[in-house]
Amino acid sequence: MKKLRAGSSKDSNSSSSRASLRVAMLVHWSLIPPEDIERDDDPRVEKCQTEYDVKQALIKLGHDVQVIGVYDDLAPIRKMLDEWKPSIVFNLLEDFAGNSAFDYYVVSYLEMLNIPYTGCNPRGLLLARDKALSKKLLTYHHIDVPDFQVFRYRKRIGRIRKLSYPMFVKSLIEEGSVGIAQASYCENEDQLRERVAMLHERTKGDVIAEQYIDGRELYVTVVGNHRLDVYPIRELVFDKVPEGQPRVATFKVKWDYDYRERWGIDYVFARPLAAGVPERIARLCKRIYRTLDLSGYARIDLRLTPDGKLYVLEANPNPAIAANDECAYSAEKAGLTYPQFVQRLLNLGFAAFKERVGE
Repeated sequence: MKKLRAGSSKDSNSSSSRASLRVAMLVHWSLIPPEDIERDDDPRVEKCQTEYDVKQALIKLGHDVQVIGVYDDLAPIRKMLDEWKPSIVFNLLEDFAGNSAFDYYVVSYLEMLNIPYTGCNPRGLLLARDKALSKKLLTYHHIDVPDFQVFRYRKRIGRIRKLSYPMFVKSLIEEGSVGIAQASYCENEDQLRERVAMLHERTKGDVIAEQYIDGRELYVTVVGNHRLDVYPIRELVFDKVPEGQPRVATFKVKWDYDYRERWGIDYVFARPLAAGVPERIARLCKRIYRTLDLSGYARIDLRLTPDGKLYVLEANPNPAIAANDECAYSAEKAGLTYPQFVQRLLNLGFAAFKERVGE
């Protein structure tokens, strides 16, 4: 396996490395950017925005890029690695065989093949993807999370313990706000039972109900393996949503621009925070990152209550990194161009690999 210097320190902060690399991009088979796209405004780009943006950034950085499309077979990965011998894999897979819980298997496979890769390690993916397991770990370390209860798929919804209504119901492992709607907000047990049953049927997976925390929704990008950088905070604002209505990042909020425009919902850099709060948030997010054994990069989702209390909603390893996503905006605010941000992730992948192999 070809080895290239990725930085002089154990956890390189350099984003200026320009050595030409062979980079194998690992993506879902349906999200391979078409080779004949010549303009950024080509309508086909929207479907594979992250994959297209990362590929263009890698090319701009001077790297040689090959894309591997994967669904439920590891053979294409092994074939590419054996024949092309890439320097590193840029991992953009979010599931395997349609199951997001299996993403860590693919990363484990890369480790067994002794190949550097970008993003989070298998253990961090496993711990963070399970929203209940991660909340238990954070609670053990005295980090505040919403009250919650898990409802297993194919098990009868039996007795429900006393919960702190209103509750919010969502998939235990799915990302991207899948299955989240205004109806996910449940004010009593009857509504909760109905929503849990519906999500069981729709997602064919486990469901979590967690306490709805009223407050500001903040997104914090953390980058690093050992030495961690916390980038400027983003916020989801709800300027036209009436008082008393739940303010949540539903599927429509995340993916429907017209819906956001109609309700004054927008992703912005955090509006003014009280003195000392940004520093508290940075310290908290580093604790979360380390508690869940994350590496590479992640986005931490928080709620800040009117009385200044911080709750952790989720930790998202390997979040979306398109040029118009929260992580990229935060990196730019921190002083990195998009290609520099992509190079930073490559450098961290090499640093993690060196540590694994004992260099």
